Amino acid sequence: MAAQKINEAHEHIAKAEKCLKTGLTKWKPDFDSAASEYAKAAVCFKNAKQYDQAKDAYLKEAEYQTENKTYPFCTAAIEQAGMMMKEQKKMPEAIQYIEKACMMYMENGTPDTAAMALDRAGKLIEPINLEKAVDLYQKAAGVFENEDRLRQAVELLGKASRLLVRLRRLDEASVALQKEKNMYKEIENFPMCFKKTTAQVLIHLHRGDYVAADKCVRESYSLPGYSGSEDCIAMETLLQGYDEQDEDQVHRVCSSPLLKYMDNDYAKLAISLRVPGGGGKKKKAAAAPQGGADGAPADEEDDYEGGLC
Repeated sequence: MAAQKINEAHEHIAKAEKCLKTGLTKWKPDFDSAASEYAKAAVCFKNAKQYDQAKDAYLKEAEYQTENKTYPFCTAAIEQAGMMMKEQKKMPEAIQYIEKACMMYMENGTPDTAAMALDRAGKLIEPINLEKAVDLYQKAAGVFENEDRLRQAVELLGKASRLLVRLRRLDEASVALQKEKNMYKEIENFPMCFKKTTAQVLIHLHRGDYVAADKCVRESYSLPGYSGSEDCIAMETLLQGYDEQDEDQVHRVCSSPLLKYMDNDYAKLAISLRVPGGGGKKKKAAAAPQGGADGAPADEEDDYEGGLC
């Protein structure tokens, strides 16, 4: 079966080359037919799992589609060349072709297609290069935002924000989350604004910036329904416990279903949040019996006593 498909592919290439020849009765190459034959050859190579040859055929198709000024087909062929690289696990090369295609989609007036291609590229590269995935998701979000498609833009921004948290680029994550929250506010999805406030608070506390965390909650009071909501009460309780170094109170909030079932990257922030100064450990030390007559403590405390929160 594979051998048959490879033979078919070579037949299509031979036809394409014939279309490009000129002579006394044919002054111009037939770029349209040549592109069509290379497209057929590419599909045959792909079906035979000859991905490198399929990539070359798609690039030839793109070349002749450009000569024929059929730019949408040219762009699609370049994107397909990228997918052939993906099949060979050559992700950097795959992303290079897909990004090139995205630029061409933009230039040819199809930004939505460009944004969707960038999203696909982000998903492809995410398992091996989080930094590049963040870049692609943010670019895709920017394209949708320019087209006033905020629902699609904010979804992609959310992907970027979560990866920034995973990368521990918390300053950038806090900025990205604020942009998300502003978009959700604009489309009047207030429950999502509440969730983004919670994520912001966790990020700011991990950054050691209690003031910024408190400010996020105070600013959210202006959101319809936030004051008195489950999200609001949880964050007020968390901030109070954090400020008072009450490890038990912080632990109760961090292990509550509200935080436990957030997106995984934010749930991990909740689980790993620590009270400044040791919190519960200090309380236990104060209640512990005194040592000898010189007042020395009976035992050293375990540095990890008290759990994660």
